[in-house]
Amino acid sequence: MSAQQVAPTRMALQMYKGKLLGAKKGYELLKKKSDALKARFRKIAKQIHELKQVMREDAATAFFSLTQAAQYVAGDFRGKVLDTPRPAAVRCRARTDNVAGVKLPVFESYETGSEAKDNIGLAGGGQKVGQCRDKYKAWVENLIKLASLQTSFVTMDEALKVTNRRVNALENVTIPRMEGVISYINRELDELEREDFTRLKKVVEKKREAAAREQALKNELAAANKLLETDEALAASAAVSGGDDTMLDEFDTQEQGDVYF
Repeated sequence: MSAQQVAPTRMALQMYKGKLLGAKKGYELLKKKSDALKARFRKIAKQIHELKQVMREDAATAFFSLTQAAQYVAGDFRGKVLDTPRPAAVRCRARTDNVAGVKLPVFESYETGSEAKDNIGLAGGGQKVGQCRDKYKAWVENLIKLASLQTSFVTMDEALKVTNRRVNALENVTIPRMEGVISYINRELDELEREDFTRLKKVVEKKREAAAREQALKNELAAANKLLETDEALAASAAVSGGDDTMLDEFDTQEQGDVYF
């Protein structure tokens, strides 16, 4: 999701922080799973290499033993073996092994207990035939083990590729994208906080200016009222002074009237 398509809100920030935490935990778990699969993968590869070396030698020994048995029995006895089929002495069963959540098919060989008791080589070479049977039996058991290892190797290789793709996707795509979205939301929220702070600062300044104007108006009204009271006091004082002068003028006129006949 593009950062431009995310609403820069607190809820979105908390949601993406939770997603980022889950992605990091998933990355750690997948990394541990990948390490466990790599260790098992290397172990299986080593076992396959060693078993192939052993089987190469065992195959040569088994074929050589077959040749010796054919010489001692005085002829090819494969026809007699094919004419008298018996239940297999070695069988294979399958089970699953769980490695870090990956189910690996495992093949195991087991003996049925039905040993072949034929009359091949009674005249001579019976011991060589028995040795040949034992060598081929061991070779078949190793062959089943090799098939199990190679099947597990292929399954492990596919699981390891899928796990590594998921690890790389989380490390290089998902986690950086979520971190980018969180960074974008934080920047937008910081910008909104700065805008709110500037808006509140302007509101406070306007309120202070209005309070200052109101206080100045109150001061002017108080000064005007005081001046008015002063003027009224002076007028009252002047009125009182004017009454006294009139009485003195009347007194002077009476005196002058007394002097002049």
